[in-house]
Amino acid sequence: MKTITYKNTKISFTDDGKGSAVVLLHGFLENKTMWDKYISALSKNHRVISIDLLGHGETECLGYVHTMEDQADMIFAVLISLRIRKIVFVGHSMGGYVALAFAELYPDYVKGLFLLNSSSRADSDERKINRDRAIKAVKQNHTNFVRISIINLFSEDNREVLAKEIEKVKLQALKTPLQGIVASLEGMKIRKDREVLLHFAPYPIQLVLGKKDGVLIYDDTIDQIEGTKVELTTFPDGHMSHIENEKELKIVLLEFLKKI
Repeated sequence: MKTITYKNTKISFTDDGKGSAVVLLHGFLENKTMWDKYISALSKNHRVISIDLLGHGETECLGYVHTMEDQADMIFAVLISLRIRKIVFVGHSMGGYVALAFAELYPDYVKGLFLLNSSSRADSDERKINRDRAIKAVKQNHTNFVRISIINLFSEDNREVLAKEIEKVKLQALKTPLQGIVASLEGMKIRKDREVLLHFAPYPIQLVLGKKDGVLIYDDTIDQIEGTKVELTTFPDGHMSHIENEKELKIVLLEFLKKI
C-alpha cells in the first residue's frame, strides 16, 4: 500500500506490475480490496493502480460533499505523483462516474474506459429523492443501512449461493465512515450527465451491465449507447458483476485491454 497527502488528506492506493497503466476505481461502500482477485491477472502485462476514493477504505474524507470532480482531481494528483500520463480506467458503479468526470476534466490522459455496472447519466429526480432518503437512513442507523444496501446489490438468485462473499463485502462496507457515505451520496446526487462522452470520445469504451441489476435498471441504461461505438457486455446477474460473474468478467476485461 502507498499513500500521498492531497489537500491535507491521506490518499491510499496500490501500485503493481509494469507496462501501460490501468487505474481501478471501486464503487460506493466499496474500497480497493474489491479488486484483489483481479490485480494478479492484470498486473502480468500492465501497471495496475487501485485507489481508495475519498471517504472510502484507507483514504480520508476531504469534505462534507465529495463531488465526482473532487474525486477526479484527487486521482489526477495520484497519477502526477507516479508520473503516469496515459491510462485506461476500470470503474465500478460510482467508480465509473468518477472515471467519466476524469475523462471530461483531463481528456489527454485517458486512452480507454471500462464502465462496470455504471452509467454516464445524471441521477433522475426520483433517484435524487432516494439519495436524500438514503442520507437520512444512514444517519439513523449506519450498520443497518450498509447491510441492506449490500444485499440489494446482488441478484436474488445469488444471495444464498454467494452468502460468504456477500458477508465479506458487508464487512468492508461497514468500515466506510458515516461522513464518507454521506459525502458520496451528496456527490452522486449532483453529478453531471456525461452521455456526450459515449458519443464522441476518441478512445475505446466498454460497458458491462447485469440483466438483473437492481440499482441500474438494464433497459433504462442500455439506450444511452444507441448510436455509439461503445461495446456492451451483458451478464445475467446483478450489480456486482466482479463477484457474480468473476471468471467471465476477467476474460472480457483482458480482451478489452488487448485492444488498447
